[in-house]
Amino acid sequence: MACAPTTVRETLVLAGRRLSAAGVDSPALSARLLLAEALGLDDMGLVRDAHRVLTDGELQSFEALLDRRASGEPVAYILGRREFYGLDFAVTPATLVPRPESEHLVEEALAVFPDAEAPLWFADLGTGSGCLAISFAMHRPCARGILVDRSAAALAVARENARRHGVADRLFFVRCDFGALCVKDHSLDLVLANPPYVSAQEHDELSLEVRGFEPRTALVPEEGGGDSGLESLVSLLPESLRTLKNGGLLIDEIGWEQGSRSLALARATRDGAGRRFSECRIARDLAGHDRVLVAAAE
Repeated sequence: MACAPTTVRETLVLAGRRLSAAGVDSPALSARLLLAEALGLDDMGLVRDAHRVLTDGELQSFEALLDRRASGEPVAYILGRREFYGLDFAVTPATLVPRPESEHLVEEALAVFPDAEAPLWFADLGTGSGCLAISFAMHRPCARGILVDRSAAALAVARENARRHGVADRLFFVRCDFGALCVKDHSLDLVLANPPYVSAQEHDELSLEVRGFEPRTALVPEEGGGDSGLESLVSLLPESLRTLKNGGLLIDEIGWEQGSRSLALARATRDGAGRRFSECRIARDLAGHDRVLVAAAE
């Protein structure tokens, strides 16, 4: 990146220009995060050491991280972690990168279960890194949960995150499909779900950072080829209804154009006894987009 010795400040400027030329989103922020990692500093440390000259070893370490970012690899995978709901979570290419929009599921769940001392059982379908379930469990110390994913590698990451945050003794990890959850009928108070909901066509149009690095199976439904993006929701709705108690809630992340179709699917779902979802609604994210389906089991 540079032949002459450079300071922390100069290195950040050069790195930001390189990442910008490579078409990377938020190039200056990426440069700061990666340089802080290479130097073992926090953001304030970068400010404090702005005029310090990097050693050759430090510069080589940083350039190795920068090469990965310039190729499109997400910062979270390079660092091996991402903040979500105020907590640090380990992430790997086996899991999606946790996104701020998904925090709305946690907020909805905490709002509808406000009593921190009340015991309850919940499931997290498509848990990935475990960020939803663990964040909820951290704020509801009497809650016990079942974390479900099709990927053994993702479940291993979720287990490690649960251990790090001290909630592993209240969580169980199950590898299975959304439509085959081994839970008794009417036994859950809450189902959290972040299933694949990107259509196959939409996936082809995503940025390289997402399309080229995040697991496709966590983005695009495997059922039916993912033509609509709603195939996983179709599978999990009847299973969620079967497992939820009367009055139990499904809180499910959806795509920003899927609100009306998700509502129609939820309202049409019935089990063998005629039970259904009632009081179905869509919650929007801070950008005003449809983001969360909330449905109560009758």
